[in-house]
Amino acid sequence: VRLTVVRRVLADGAPKPESEDAMKAAVCHEFGKPLVVEDIDVDEPGPGEVRVQVAACAICQSDIHYKNGAWGGVLPTVYGHEAAGVVTRLGDGASRFAVGDKVIVTPTTGAFAERCTVPEKLAMPIPDGLDFGQAAGFTITYSTSYHALCQHARLQEGETVLVLGAAGGVGITAVEIAKALGARVIAAASNNEKLEFAKSAGADATINYGETSIRDAVREISDGLGADVIYDPVGGEIGEQALRSIARGGRYLVIGFASGAIPNFPANLLLLKEASAMGVWWGPWATRNPELQAQNLQAMGDMIGKGLLRPRVTGSYSLDEFSEAFRAITARRVRGKVVFHMD
Repeated sequence: VRLTVVRRVLADGAPKPESEDAMKAAVCHEFGKPLVVEDIDVDEPGPGEVRVQVAACAICQSDIHYKNGAWGGVLPTVYGHEAAGVVTRLGDGASRFAVGDKVIVTPTTGAFAERCTVPEKLAMPIPDGLDFGQAAGFTITYSTSYHALCQHARLQEGETVLVLGAAGGVGITAVEIAKALGARVIAAASNNEKLEFAKSAGADATINYGETSIRDAVREISDGLGADVIYDPVGGEIGEQALRSIARGGRYLVIGFASGAIPNFPANLLLLKEASAMGVWWGPWATRNPELQAQNLQAMGDMIGKGLLRPRVTGSYSLDEFSEAFRAITARRVRGKVVFHMD
């Protein structure tokens, strides 16, 4: 629906709408090119949908891939998968929320806009203690890490977890969650500034992989035992190095490839250590397992209430500053989460 509306406004060359149903959005017209902030129509909520006035929206690594055309799609469109704001309208049959409720939404697209219309099942109340900026960047990163560590790795208290890219959007959440679950956390990043940030989130030990061998450092920190769980959103050569530090019976979690390169794993390492490599793709899993995802969110909400998790927003931009925000992520300068705040 959103794609159709955007296409109509742009193709007809209509003047900027002046009604209350117009909004500003960052529109992608051409893959690999800057987004264009302009006025478009607002979707009316259909049956079972809610409209949300967006206070803040977060940038995900997947938004970079979509914008650059790596995953295809129909243009023009509005990207964005995470936002937080206030419910302003309800579609027929929508009953989970009331107008005025503060919510987090995770639409397939459309979050880079002043308003967002989504099925009510893709909305959740903002956990107590989070502001709009923190809430906007909470769901995908924290849910990914919690699902990876709990449902995949089945992390046990006292185990050692190595987190690569530990200061990034998902990496820092893995540090926090692993620590909250009672693990010993080794944070690995490309410079000392990022490592200090990871330590502030609870990391017990750090590795600067720009200066030292991950394998040697993990061996020293773990008294030669290795890492029981390796959380890898980086990939490439760093991922290949990290696998060599895995403990016997360890679990290697493939989260993503922020480095831009897919690692080539020698299968004999998994054989010799009787280890496992697991792919983690939270979105489709959550769609197939909504009840388990709801339980995960409840558990993380409890952790927030106890002060064990504290979502960190270190980059805040206006919608017009999208180019700088995207550069911060692609240059891997980011610590924590980057969000757009609406006026």
